[in-house]
Amino acid sequence: MSDTHAASVPYVRETMLPQVEPPSTATGPVKWVHQSLFSSIPYTILTLVALYVIFVILSGLLPWLLGGVWNTGNIRECREVLDGAQGGCFSVLTERWNQLLFGIAYPQDGYWRPTLAFILLFVAAAPVLFGAVPRQLLIVTVLYPFLAFWLIWGGSLLVPLAALFSFAIGYVVYSSLVKSSFAGGLFAGIVVGVVVWFVAGFITSNLTNVLALEEVASRNMGGFMLNMILGVICVSLSLPLGIVLALGRQSNLPIIRLICVVFIEFIRGVPLITLLFVANVVLAYFLPPGTNFDLILRVIIMITMFASAYIAEVIRGGLAALPRGQYEAADSLGLDYAQAMRLIILPQALKISIPGIVNVAVGLFKDTTLVSIISMFDLVGMIRGPILASTDWNGVYWELWGFAALLFFVVCYGISQYSQWLERQLQTDHH
Repeated sequence: MSDTHAASVPYVRETMLPQVEPPSTATGPVKWVHQSLFSSIPYTILTLVALYVIFVILSGLLPWLLGGVWNTGNIRECREVLDGAQGGCFSVLTERWNQLLFGIAYPQDGYWRPTLAFILLFVAAAPVLFGAVPRQLLIVTVLYPFLAFWLIWGGSLLVPLAALFSFAIGYVVYSSLVKSSFAGGLFAGIVVGVVVWFVAGFITSNLTNVLALEEVASRNMGGFMLNMILGVICVSLSLPLGIVLALGRQSNLPIIRLICVVFIEFIRGVPLITLLFVANVVLAYFLPPGTNFDLILRVIIMITMFASAYIAEVIRGGLAALPRGQYEAADSLGLDYAQAMRLIILPQALKISIPGIVNVAVGLFKDTTLVSIISMFDLVGMIRGPILASTDWNGVYWELWGFAALLFFVVCYGISQYSQWLERQLQTDHH
């Protein structure tokens, strides 16, 4: 082969070059910092301004937190210990933690009861919130409302057991009759359940000492415990009620649709604080003289009604977002209305409505602080009332309100994070 022909043959590599790590500017934290914080001149300016603001906030906050006092008996002793130094008077938290969490009148030797009910709440909610949890734990979910009532309010265990028994009998009657008539089975189940509840309550009225805890009146509930009670109960009740209202508003029956529309529009047009005043004051004028209608029950009814109206509109938006083909598919399968809603329509509508439902739930939980306006000593009511009104801690503000904000932030942030996780789990779209 001539030299000219050999020179024209391209070079073919017989071995691969060893792999080399990418440059530090193209991967890892350096790449993230460059792309996210300093990718352009405006982004660089905004990043520098944000870093300066964070520095100013932390330079004032950290000495206040780290230099705080935790072991004094009142604000005067706290100021003497600080002696002009920068630091928070966190002794109010160690001194009044029980009132902030449980209120001023709940028996101190019974703090374990709402604490145990709070722990069991996670066990009872797990089978409903997480699909990987064994379905056998649903029995705990069913029993939890009755057990929590007994733990928090006390009294005889036979009373919640009688209520559980009445619900079970009503469900059996409903299940046996629903195949022939949905409305008839539902009505019969409710009637039988109520009758059994009154009969069981009458039988157990003389057995209050059996498995009894110290009875605590509703007026003695307070602190963050009261906010949790109202939040959990009202969110749990408003969701199914909101679904019923949303379906009722789209009903083909004019009377049902009119009732749902009037209820939703009226409740959404009235401030929650007005409904709370109605529950506290006005409702008593419509009750027979001497009637003792528990205030917490009245507040739960009003807050549940308020939240259910907003959830109904959120779910109605989810129902409207579904294409008409989903309804036609249910009809083509020969499903009746209840089966179509349970198996096809509602699962998709609820998935679409998750962000809106969570938004209502978070707002509802924060709105439970409005009960302090009607003289209920929740967390905000305890701070504004007994604690700041006392001469020992009059003048301590940032520590108390910061603690309240932290508690509400933890709960609301947890709800938000769960909703985002649930959306990712239910993401079935294909892009």
